[in-house]
Amino acid sequence: MIKNLQDTVQLNNGIKMPGFGLGVYKVEDGETVVSSVKAALNYGYRSIDTASFYDNERGVGQGISESGVPREEIFVTSKVWNDEQGYEETLAAFDRSLEKLGLDYLDLYLIHWPVRDKYKDTWRAMEKLYGDGRVRAIGVSNFHTQHLKNLLPDCKVKPAINQVEYHPHLAQPELKSFCEKEGIQLEAWSPLKRGRLLDEPVIVEIAAKHDKSPAQIILRWDVQTEVITIPKSTKEARIKENADIFDFKLTEEDMERINGLNINDRSGSNPDDM
Repeated sequence: MIKNLQDTVQLNNGIKMPGFGLGVYKVEDGETVVSSVKAALNYGYRSIDTASFYDNERGVGQGISESGVPREEIFVTSKVWNDEQGYEETLAAFDRSLEKLGLDYLDLYLIHWPVRDKYKDTWRAMEKLYGDGRVRAIGVSNFHTQHLKNLLPDCKVKPAINQVEYHPHLAQPELKSFCEKEGIQLEAWSPLKRGRLLDEPVIVEIAAKHDKSPAQIILRWDVQTEVITIPKSTKEARIKENADIFDFKLTEEDMERINGLNINDRSGSNPDDM
């Protein structure tokens, strides 16, 4: 379990990834995303998660460049979108992302969704990028257990990450267990269920007990379940608040009560329907 904002989790290829970061899902490109990235990095975040689909890679790269934080201290993730998948298409998509970000390598590159009949070819391209040293780790996003079981027998390099929707209403215990068994690190997108969990009575009650916000309770739950988490915010005060979760610990009873909130309810798409 990570102990502070810069603490890392060792992935299955030996690379160390910060256990907490900033997500920039559809944050407007230009000044909005630039200032968000700079605020996060200046506060001490060292992981930034973007994607070609978010259409803000240029701003993310500008924010990194203007932050003054050395590139080697920042863990940058991007993802290949659905209509970019396939072997040659993925290699070209990676080049586009790198050019927009203004970087000469990525720390993590993910398949954004498991596009049927495409993701195996996409994975071969990911393995080439990894083998060529252009990305330090490769992984997947929104893969159910059946997608992983279909992919793994053909892998020369096992996915290091599976980034999925994960929060107290969607704890995905079977998927989490499978990934743990396979040595694939789970990472949470939409950890706050797009704000829909902030008035959940159990969360509100536990927040009052610890003198923390509901968001901080949920993000602390992520940390204590040993899932990497990347909450999104464009407001500097919220970026700081989200990371202020390392000075307290949820009790076993707190964890059990939050675990009991799981109702398998999504705020985003089901990968089976994409």
